[in-house]
Amino acid sequence: MKKSLKKSVLIAAVFATVLPALSACNTFAGLGEDVQAGGRAIEREANQAR
Repeated sequence: MKKSLKKSVLIAAVFATVLPALSACNTFAGLGEDVQAGGRAIEREANQAR
């Protein structure tokens, strides 16, 4: 019975570590898109100021 409990705790710890890391991928992708959109806006304003 102790081995089963240890295994369950280990599996829960792995999931607790891996799941936030996987969800962060979407956050970084969204951040990249926001930065790109900001760069395009700056470029557009610079072209209009010429």
